[in-house]
Amino acid sequence: MKQYNAQIDSLATLCQHNGQRWNSISPVYAARMQLQNRFNTGLDIAKYTAKIMREDMAAYDADSSQYTQSLGCWHGFTAQQMMMAIKRHQKTTKRSYVYLSGWMVAALRSEFGPLPDQSMHEKTSVPALIEEIYTFLKQADARELDHLYKALDAAQQSGADTSAIEAQIDNFETHVVPIIADIDAGFGNEEATYLLAKKMIEAGACAIQIENQVSDAKQCGHQAGKVTVPHEDFLAKINAVRYAFLELGVEDGIIVARTDSLGASLTQKIPVSKEPGDLASQYINFLDAQPISGADDLEDNEMAIKLNGQLCKPVRLDNGLYQFRAGTEKDRVVLDCVTSLQHGADLLWIETEKPNVQQIAELVNRVREQVPNAKLVYNNSPSFNWTLKFREQVYAQWQAEGRDLSTYPDPTNDAKVLMDASLDSSELAVAADELVRNFQRDGAREAGIFHHLITLPTYHTAALSTDILAEGYFGDLGMLAYVRDVQRQEIRREQASVKHQDLAGSNIGDTHKEYFSGENALKAGGEANTMNQF
Repeated sequence: MKQYNAQIDSLATLCQHNGQRWNSISPVYAARMQLQNRFNTGLDIAKYTAKIMREDMAAYDADSSQYTQSLGCWHGFTAQQMMMAIKRHQKTTKRSYVYLSGWMVAALRSEFGPLPDQSMHEKTSVPALIEEIYTFLKQADARELDHLYKALDAAQQSGADTSAIEAQIDNFETHVVPIIADIDAGFGNEEATYLLAKKMIEAGACAIQIENQVSDAKQCGHQAGKVTVPHEDFLAKINAVRYAFLELGVEDGIIVARTDSLGASLTQKIPVSKEPGDLASQYINFLDAQPISGADDLEDNEMAIKLNGQLCKPVRLDNGLYQFRAGTEKDRVVLDCVTSLQHGADLLWIETEKPNVQQIAELVNRVREQVPNAKLVYNNSPSFNWTLKFREQVYAQWQAEGRDLSTYPDPTNDAKVLMDASLDSSELAVAADELVRNFQRDGAREAGIFHHLITLPTYHTAALSTDILAEGYFGDLGMLAYVRDVQRQEIRREQASVKHQDLAGSNIGDTHKEYFSGENALKAGGEANTMNQF
């Protein structure tokens, strides 16, 4: 990025070249406006953030402690507040991303109203949200730089040294970070996937996550009834996404291939095998099929298939779907992962039924036998009962070690007894919480998890904070519920949101009015603005 004073010099030359017609244009003001908007298009963002992700992936390969993280955001404002908080508390945005969840788009952003995670929402709402998020992140840049420009003006007017402020401007770290965007199962065939991927990339997405479910039967990864597609179908969609990246000039775009096979027991179609041992053959061999001696063992309208030299009748449900053999789940996951990585995917996503580092590591290590640098994006999902699952894990471990568990309720018949609040300060609960606290570090080190994300956190935080405020405000606390639990906390945490006019762009608007109108500018700020109370 061009340095502040160099930018001014360049624009001064441009203004001089345009003569008297541009006498009212200030090179200083123009330079400030250029610097507050580093990215003119979504493609500029996609190219910039793809490079960041590639560098982060290489850093993780060299040192697993350099894993990355994100939170799922359903609105540009939540993404903006997350990144502003990260920058304020961590002093950098490095290794911090935004996740865009299809679940939250369906639940919160569809014109149909709240929907389940079944790809029923408008697919255009996904690129629209990507664009919205980056609009808010760029506005965070503009606001912070506006404050620096005002500090610089004040220092210049007082005759103070301005070098430190100019260094802050020159070394400004943008709030614009990579988005990993959920394209579900592609919203149709491979052409539909390509068209939507293009829109997402044009909006700024450098990383697209796609799953191997059937598009029109798509289910949330933590629900039952998931139906997978043959590998050839999934690879066609991976190709579609890669072609979209290449067409738009994002040569290092990232594809995250998600497999739902661990929880999926059904397939919609049987692929055609062209030679022994090919992908179709391997997929077919996972089918649940009953050996038969001949056509006489078939009823009318039933069908048979030859598997490993034996005529068999595949198990077909009343809805026409075929069933996989029980116990093949892990083998199908490994084949899905290896095949995806060997055919263009960059990162993996394995949807599991519980957050267990050993279980994840078992699968990733098997993948790494064939693809040594395999890396995982892992969903630290709110669909897991984290408290219960980790207390169960510690209880089982202590039981195996022969420890005395007589002071704890026996979870044999009802595991939820371990959730009792009376256990919160117990040794077992403390040990479980420590495992949760270290889950990301342990997963990055032992299970190949490059990126940890929580898919739906801001859905839950919005619900929880609103419930707490509503309980008090409409109850006995009245206005104190807001003052004590919201505004006072904002002030003491030094959150930008307490000055909501400034955060929404009022001061930036005043600055621009001065640029455009000079002393004639009608500004919203000044002594009468109640924002000065903070």
